[in-house]
Amino acid sequence: MISQNRVEAVPQKRVIVVEDEEAFRRVIVHYLTLSGYEVTGVGSAFEFYQHIEKPFDVAILDVGLPDQGGLVLAAYLRKNTDMRIILLTGLSSISDRVAGYNAGADLYLVKPVVFCEIAAAIKSLLSRDKRDDESFGSSGQKPIVAGSDSLFWTLVGTHWQLVTPEQACVKLTSKEFDFLMLLVAKHKQVVPRSALLKNLGYVNNQSSHSSLESLVRRLRRKIDAVSNSSPIQTSHGNGYGFSERVVVV
Repeated sequence: MISQNRVEAVPQKRVIVVEDEEAFRRVIVHYLTLSGYEVTGVGSAFEFYQHIEKPFDVAILDVGLPDQGGLVLAAYLRKNTDMRIILLTGLSSISDRVAGYNAGADLYLVKPVVFCEIAAAIKSLLSRDKRDDESFGSSGQKPIVAGSDSLFWTLVGTHWQLVTPEQACVKLTSKEFDFLMLLVAKHKQVVPRSALLKNLGYVNNQSSHSSLESLVRRLRRKIDAVSNSSPIQTSHGNGYGFSERVVVV
């Protein structure tokens, strides 16, 4: 007998990224996919038109595409669809912004932009749409990464950032980023102090041990300011470890 209480799977929100810089596009697509969206990345307006027979919820458009500009695409989408539109560009003047909004953009983001800001922008745009409430239910929870039983931390190499499971960003110094990379490389294992000192360029003496401890304290304060938990664990007398699920992009 088939159960009458079967719960329907919640469909993922669909995002299309139109960006001609391949490496940048690939990282955005990867990051947003890990954030729970179904993401398609294309490198030109021609490819974009080939993919929009099935509607997307959000379009992220680079203004300076090689064949047809993002402003033209934005105007087309605004006239023919109800997609949310984010323009992503290096053009930052007031006249450029006005042109973007006149073309139909919901948001105008200027490069360089951090990936957690893009994710936050998408979440904000979707929360304004009543259809989003119907799809996600009354709880308002964002989707968890497919196939996982917990949320994840993200270490963003291109911008020296640690992104919390709640999508808050922690800006890192180069030393803090290198420290976290050393921990992540030995995920859920203790990395000895001696190995940390050597790889961070410190001399193995008391002064360097104090410098390492100061680095960890500063980093924990940054994390504590935006998150209820810290992934950095101390093994007293031994070293440090990264205890939570983490993705490096």
